[in-house]
Amino acid sequence: MRRFVERALAKSSKMTPEQLRGLLIALAEENAQLDAALDSMLDGIIVCDLAHHPIIFNKSAERILRFSVVDPTDRPLWLGIPDSELATFFRDSLTSEDTVLGREFGLDSGSGSTRVVAASITPLISSKKTIAGTLIHLDDITEKRRREGQLRRAESLASLTTLAAGVAHEIKNPLGSISIHIQLIKRALKARSRPDIASVNRHLGVVDEEIERLNKIVVDFLFAVRPMDIQLILSDPRDLMREVAELMRYEAEKNDVELVVEIPDKIPLIPLDKRYLKQAVLNLVSNALAAMPEGGKLVLAVSGDDNEVKLRVEDTGVGIPEDKLSKIFEPYYSTKENGTGLGLTITFKIVKEHSGEIAVSSKPSQGTIFTITLPVPQKDRKLLGRAESGAVAARE
Repeated sequence: MRRFVERALAKSSKMTPEQLRGLLIALAEENAQLDAALDSMLDGIIVCDLAHHPIIFNKSAERILRFSVVDPTDRPLWLGIPDSELATFFRDSLTSEDTVLGREFGLDSGSGSTRVVAASITPLISSKKTIAGTLIHLDDITEKRRREGQLRRAESLASLTTLAAGVAHEIKNPLGSISIHIQLIKRALKARSRPDIASVNRHLGVVDEEIERLNKIVVDFLFAVRPMDIQLILSDPRDLMREVAELMRYEAEKNDVELVVEIPDKIPLIPLDKRYLKQAVLNLVSNALAAMPEGGKLVLAVSGDDNEVKLRVEDTGVGIPEDKLSKIFEPYYSTKENGTGLGLTITFKIVKEHSGEIAVSSKPSQGTIFTITLPVPQKDRKLLGRAESGAVAARE
């Protein structure tokens, strides 16, 4: 239709009144179709001019924003929005020419409930490759967030059930051992007028060990199920890896393990809670040392770019069979004879609390590599400036 209009306008001086009237009717019909398409969309769409006045908006945008003025087109967008937080957001983002993707807000729906809306702001590029205004997209994600919440609660319940079953199984063994040794102590006390103190002390020692084992099981369980008070502070991840290396250096030397630290000269700062993330890395290092009973090589490495930072723990140990790799983060699943089975579960939880990912690759008898990937905060991107957009047009 655009090419048809361009051709028609080029010949408008030669067109008869009837032809011009036909052209106007065709344009009106197409405009009505576009309006109907916009109004049929569930997402809110707003087009603002260079003065930030909303010149086009559909019914979904009206429903979401609930304009406080009769005609919102005669003023900047934020002056017609009753929600102060959203109005401030639009004022700051539009005047500073920021590109914003998926910023979420809680808005009063007018019926006593709160709707969650994701707002995105991008430049509106004209056919001449210049900025003609701003395009705003509003997505009501209330139902999506509700389903995600239900899924998280279901996953939490399933995880808690698995943890509880694991705790019950883990507790049975030390309780059984304690029961046996208490019976042996009673038998030793009844058998003689003067009990064998050495024998009683030996049994009491086992009871003490099993009580300590029970305590560790309970502490790990509570750590795994309780919410973490994560406090993210913009920090240098290299400092964390250096501290882990110094902390474990003696342990590595004692086990005849060569410790190699690979840290670049420069790395982006990332938001992290050093207490928790250090514990996650220490769990991986402890597992790596346990996997090298005959000695080997342990690598602690940091790498990254403007988008992500990677923390790598690599060993040359016994490795993990391929059929077990998918299970190692599950609660109470351990490849170690005396493992509690919660170390990697806790590590996984800590990494997720940092909005990160953890991956593992391993080959039996060759070693294992754990890689923690953490996002680097992205600065708001600016819209193409008018000078820059003119340069784009010139290149075209």
